[in-house]
Amino acid sequence: MATKSHPVTRHVVSINDLSKSEIETIFDLAQAYLTEYSDPNLPERIGRSSNLAPNYILASLFYEPSTRTRLSFESAMLRLGGTFITSADPTTSSAAKGESLADSVRVITNYADVMVIRHPRDGAARLAAEYSSIPVINGGDGSHEHPTQTLCDLFTLKKKNKRLKNLKVAIAGDLKGSRTIHSFVYALARFGADIVPMAAEGMELPPHVDRRLREEFHCNFVPGDGSIDALYRTPEEPHQPALFSGPDFELSVNVPGGNLSPGEEAVQRRKIDAVYVTRFQKERWAEAREGYPKIDAKFLKDAKYSHASVLHPLPRVDELDASLDSDSRAVYFEQAAYGVPVRMALISLLLGLQRGKSLRKFEGGFEAEDVPVYDQPLNAGIRCANANCIVHEPKESPYVRNKFHIVKSESDKGCRLRCLYCETDIDRFFVASRKNKWYTDDTSELLHARDPGIKDFLAFADEADAVNRGFHSKRHSAARASQR
Repeated sequence: MATKSHPVTRHVVSINDLSKSEIETIFDLAQAYLTEYSDPNLPERIGRSSNLAPNYILASLFYEPSTRTRLSFESAMLRLGGTFITSADPTTSSAAKGESLADSVRVITNYADVMVIRHPRDGAARLAAEYSSIPVINGGDGSHEHPTQTLCDLFTLKKKNKRLKNLKVAIAGDLKGSRTIHSFVYALARFGADIVPMAAEGMELPPHVDRRLREEFHCNFVPGDGSIDALYRTPEEPHQPALFSGPDFELSVNVPGGNLSPGEEAVQRRKIDAVYVTRFQKERWAEAREGYPKIDAKFLKDAKYSHASVLHPLPRVDELDASLDSDSRAVYFEQAAYGVPVRMALISLLLGLQRGKSLRKFEGGFEAEDVPVYDQPLNAGIRCANANCIVHEPKESPYVRNKFHIVKSESDKGCRLRCLYCETDIDRFFVASRKNKWYTDDTSELLHARDPGIKDFLAFADEADAVNRGFHSKRHSAARASQR
């Protein structure tokens, strides 16, 4: 019988909170659970329960609808021998009375040992982690990320292909609004897969996700020539990237007509190993869209998809034809089944139930550089550019501030600001010195500052904001000083 050991609290808000080694550890343990507790008639299904966690409680806190994520987490906890409490409808919880997420989380930490949260605001899971003394697992926050879905996706790919390195994976549909896609592409890049984007019109990857793939995950965007796919080509030896590091490679020039190297041409010609399909995220868009791509038998007749597994995080609407369900390439129901063993493994490791038993150590997390954080100290000044970020939620205003990682920009020697919560970037802003009362568009001033000196600076979205706050252009200030 397990006893509570109170390990150091770990949160999984982004897929990048887990190192590659830790992801492999999760997979090893998930496979061990499948081997020991599977249904003899359905090997992908956990069919029996263990007695690993009889003293533990999972809280599922869901502010958005969910079937697979919530039920598979709750099933995972029951299969571990634990139990769960749930708030699955915000209209029947204190959220309907106006309670903040921060307050809800602080209360729930007294009732459970691990928490999974889903929320419509980008960055909500990171805010929850700030106020939680128990592990917080992101079950999907706005259009930001859905890391545990990506664990299920990678586990499925590995089961079908025996590897993750050098896979060629097409991602189709709403690449902008799908949080699942954003976690998935980061993980694919880290594991050395090549990514073929097949976005619906106007639904391409968000600019900050595209840039991270290129600059921080060392992907090289290889253009097509109209008859072949463009793709994100990962390095031959992908490594565990350091967050916010600058590029150490030359980007391919996107020249119409190709100009591909022999190696790139070989990658382009290689058949697709998997097609990952997503629905139109209607809850993220103000209007309906016409002409959304549909994956059906006709689409898959193309020779390059002859051995491609078809994945979908579900639910599907019209983008994936039901006639494919009997196709041997369709693995989306297996993918859903793997949600239980994968989440069993993650819960076990976060609670420290498998120490001394897991095949690899579960430690360390994603090794980030010592990147300074800028904390906007005034109500006025720069705010996250993403209108759906949790920092813009009125109920959370007493508990959340506009905070940003200061990310070095190699292109202009300055920096950009990355929201601590939703990871949206701000490329252009003004920096002001509270001590000297000047402002400048030279963002390197902020880049070179370190605590406690960084607290002397303010950031403004535009010049007018700085002027209205009583700051003067740095060059004008320098001219006045020389006249004195």
